[in-house]
Amino acid sequence: MNNNFKDIRAYRTYGLDFISDFLLVFPFLQILAWRTTDDIRLDYLGDRKQIEADIKHGAFFMTNHRDIVMDAAWLSYLMRIRYFIRPFMGVGNNLFAKPWIEHLMRYLRCFAVKRGAGAHAQLENSRELSAYIQMLRGKGKSIWLAQREGRAKDSNDLTQPSVLHMLTMNATDLYEYVKMLNICPVSITYEYDPCDYLKAAEMQLRRDNPHWHKSKRDDVKSMQTGIKGYKGRVIYRLTPSINPEIDALLEAHPEYRELPTNEQLQHICDLIDRHIHTGYEIFERGTKFDDYIESRIALIDIPNKDEAFLRDKLYEMYRNPVINHRKAVES
Repeated sequence: MNNNFKDIRAYRTYGLDFISDFLLVFPFLQILAWRTTDDIRLDYLGDRKQIEADIKHGAFFMTNHRDIVMDAAWLSYLMRIRYFIRPFMGVGNNLFAKPWIEHLMRYLRCFAVKRGAGAHAQLENSRELSAYIQMLRGKGKSIWLAQREGRAKDSNDLTQPSVLHMLTMNATDLYEYVKMLNICPVSITYEYDPCDYLKAAEMQLRRDNPHWHKSKRDDVKSMQTGIKGYKGRVIYRLTPSINPEIDALLEAHPEYRELPTNEQLQHICDLIDRHIHTGYEIFERGTKFDDYIESRIALIDIPNKDEAFLRDKLYEMYRNPVINHRKAVES
């Protein structure tokens, strides 16, 4: 492994893969599934055989972002069980709170996405990360990354162009570089988000104080709640590679190659979003859902608690995926 990547790379584990997966990680994830979900499954949008062909030689799985820890953990688990592959996973270095956590996550094929640096340092970090990912993909390795930095508190899942910009720092031809990545979007749907009340509280705290920021203690609480909280049914839906749609887009609009980079990136973001939005599982919400919302409001303990605002934000979290799904299907 190139020593230039020593600060961000996942550890090489060789024989430890089997031991860590089947003796440590998978039993833990199975227990979590039994205790916190009614069902967790890997599903497909469209032609399953085509999707499996897309990922045969490695894929870049890009997902919406619901949970700090479980988004990547369960996708890794499901892909290992179904296809005996385990993606390399990009996670923010803010999650490496303690040395033992960092070592554990790197052994589990997590590589560091460096955050919180100045503009010049962030540019260098992005170039290093782009080169590392290009090296992994050149070896046919699969990768997971969330479509945005941080979770969409209102569940309005939109791919951030800055994430794609970071990935394509070393590109000479942006569209061809993205095709090399082989992005296969994945929709993650939780019937119930265990962190919904924490997200609503954060939205009020930011509304009341624009300078409010989460503490490390808040991050730890979100991680614990996301891991241990009840989620109902959980569906990971694989969708096809966006590569054929990039080809179709360029065939219909060859002039797009001459667009400014930010406009090219937005076209690719739109393709990813359409896959993710179409792949949502839509759950029927009965009258008891109102009781559920009230029970979540009761858990919130913040100064000047604005129940009307919190109630609106909680409903919005569950309404936005439905709205985006309908728009994507209609388009």
